[in-house]
Order: sequence, then C-alpha cells, then structure tokens
Amino acid sequence: MAQGTGSINSDYKDWEWSDDAGERARLLQSPSVETVPKNSESQGNGLGSTSALGAVFIVVNAALGAGLLNFPAAFSMAGGVAAGITLQMCMLIFIIGGLVILAYCSQASNERTYQEVVWAVCGKVPGVLCEVAIAVYTFGTCIAFLIIIGDQEDKIIAALVKEPEEVGSSHWYMDRKFTISITAFLLILPLSIPKEIGFQKYASSLSVIGTWYVTAVIIIKYIWPDKELVPVEIPTSPSTWTAVFNAMPTICFGFQCHVSSVPVFNSMKQPEVKTWGAVVTAAMVIALFVYTGTGICGFLTFGAGVEQDVLMSYPSNDIPVALARAFIILCVLTSYPILHFCGRAVLEGLWLRYSGITVEEDVVRERRRRLLQTISWFLLTLLLALFIPDIGKVISVIGGLAACFIFVFPGLCLIQAKLSEIQETRAISWWAQVSYGVFMVTLGAFIFGQTTANAIFVDLTA
Repeated sequence: MAQGTGSINSDYKDWEWSDDAGERARLLQSPSVETVPKNSESQGNGLGSTSALGAVFIVVNAALGAGLLNFPAAFSMAGGVAAGITLQMCMLIFIIGGLVILAYCSQASNERTYQEVVWAVCGKVPGVLCEVAIAVYTFGTCIAFLIIIGDQEDKIIAALVKEPEEVGSSHWYMDRKFTISITAFLLILPLSIPKEIGFQKYASSLSVIGTWYVTAVIIIKYIWPDKELVPVEIPTSPSTWTAVFNAMPTICFGFQCHVSSVPVFNSMKQPEVKTWGAVVTAAMVIALFVYTGTGICGFLTFGAGVEQDVLMSYPSNDIPVALARAFIILCVLTSYPILHFCGRAVLEGLWLRYSGITVEEDVVRERRRRLLQTISWFLLTLLLALFIPDIGKVISVIGGLAACFIFVFPGLCLIQAKLSEIQETRAISWWAQVSYGVFMVTLGAFIFGQTTANAIFVDLTA
C-alpha cells in the first residue's frame, strides 16, 4: 500500500508490505462508488464525482438490507415498542459519531478504505484484527443470506403447490436443504468466481427497491390486517433488564455501513468532515424510519410470536408478501457475491502481506488460489446454512462484530489520532474527544462481549 504523506502511524514496514501488494482489497466499497487514485494532492480538491445528495443515498443503500427482516423480533426481545425505539435512538448517536470519526481519520491519514484507515492510524495489531473481523463478518453474513433464501423459498413453493403449511413438505424437491443447495450451486457460485464484481454495480438499485417494498408491505399489513389473524400478546416491557441488550446485535447489524463509508466519503466532490456529518445524519435518519417502521408494525402484528424472519410469520398464499419474498431472494442472490468478494479480498491481502509476493508476480497462482478460496468459502457457508435454523442465531453472532466496526475501531482511531497531535497544552475539547473515544471503545467491547457470550451460551447451545 502506498503510504500517504499524512499518515499518523507509519510502521507498515514491520510487516514487509510492498507497494504493489497495496492493491490489497479495495474492498467493501459500494459498487456504485467511483473513486480517484489516492495521492496527497487529491485530498480535498473536489476530484470525486459524488454529490452530497448522492452520498446520502449510497450510505442509505449500504445500511439498509436483509437485516430489516429481524427487526420485529428485535423489538420483541427488547420488550416492546418503547424499549426498541429508545435503544435505537441511543445507539444512533454513536453510530453517526463513528461515521464522522472515520471521515476525520481518513483525511488525517490520507487513506481511502476502512481497514487502511485503521492500519494507518492504530498500527499493525488493530489493523490485522480489523481485517480478520471483516472476513468473519462477511462470512457470517453470507450464511445469513443463504438461510434467508431457504426461508423465502419454503413459503413460495408451498404457495405454488397449494400444500397446507401444517402438513409439511412431503416431496423431495420441496425439502429446504435441496432448494437452498440447488439455488446456491446454480446461481450464487457462478457469480462468486470472477475476480472482479463490476457487473454487480447495478444490484444496489434492486436492493433499495426490494427493501422499501418489504417495509411498505409490513406497514400496510399492520394497518389492514388479514381477517383470519388471531389477536396476539403484545409485550410492553422487557422480561429482564438484560433482555434489552439482546436486541443490540440486530441494531448493529442493521445500521452497520461504516466499513463502506470511508470510500463513499472520499468519492465526494467536496470531502469535508462537516458536510459528511450532515450526509450521514440524513442517511441514518432515513434508515431509522425504515427499520423502525418495519420493527414496530411487524412486532405489533404478531407480538411475542413473531418469527426471527418476519416474512415467515405471514401465510404462504399472500400475494403481496410473496412478491416481497421474491424481492428479498433477488437482493440476496446479488449481495452474496459482493460480500464474498469482500471477504476473499481480505484473505488475499493477508496472504500477499505475509508471503511478500507482489500481485504481478502471483498472477498464475492467484487464479488457482481464488478458485480454491471461493469453493471453500461457498461450501462452508452452504453447509452451515443447511443446519442453522434461522437468521436470528447468525445475527446474534455477527452483530457483535458489527458493534466493533461501529464503536471499537472508530473509537481507537479517534484516541490514537488525538494522542498523535503535538500540543503544548491539552484543551478541554481535546480531553472531551479522547474521553468520547474511550467511551466508544468501552461500549463497543461491552456489546461485543455481551452479545457473543449470549450467542454462545444461549443460542448456539440451545
């Protein structure tokens, strides 16, 4: 990676990282974002092509996704509408703060992706941990995507064959494991093998349409419920005070757009921290309305009995909901290859760093290694998806990692950036920012520890 002249921490040589290997994973960049080559003169000169309004929609697109299907269950776990909304509002302050911190550190370090900012500002150990976290997070998200495909296909097939849901699937071609496998092998694997994912750049539009349609259906179904819907119990308070924290993984998973936010910031015509603050505030408010609308209406429709995937709570023969299921399947089919590419790019970057081989020297072996990585990744995610019953168990695990991207790494970056400043006296604002960074790291570590422990001892051992 070419070092920026404004790098705060420049100890990359400890890892014998070559400039050519710096291609390392320009990853988790929104497919619709075009950035200019990084150099010390391009920063702040308005060479990007994205307007502030365009950046708002890109960030919204990065935040919204299939995670919204789990929000009604999160409201149920939190103990009702009031607890769910309060938790979201409190966390949103730090979510926006983390996005602003990343932009500030991106300018200070002259780096253009999330993991590069962490490397430059915090050093080698946090940098490696960040890349490993990205790989694990994308791997877990791919598992969740395959589970979602199985959920939606179950309902769609049941509606097509008009088989009563309570009877169960009696035909081999309706078996969940078969439908997930055949869809994955025929559609997902071929899209995951190519070296580049430029052909996926228009998939974001489809994801946006699908997400908004699902939200609209859930809201409409709450306002005009089906006549056969039986009244359900609506919790109004959490069962225990710790139960509120069980909703945190879903909120972190839903609002996590921080990894892709740094390239978006650097693609702007005027990449200024103040402008970026307004951009991410607007984007997060839009995402808040979508997630809150889905969470409240889905929760109030089905109460404590809502499924982890809210669409699974609706009957198979509901046509508008069936269309929503089809949208979600299409979104997931196009999103899996992108997430897989991101994870594979991290693994490739780690390999190049420790092998000391440049990209140009490793062309032949790269093809063989890419094929092996892709097939291994695909088969492992498919195998786990076949035996994990619902997306809630996966989100409970990777939601903790999302908290690291939102709280821990931005907090560490802020602390290190302020400590690196040469000042004769420390102003109150300096101490306030360092304290804020410490609090973010502490909060993120707590969420990660609590949600991961809960996932291991409750969900995975159940």
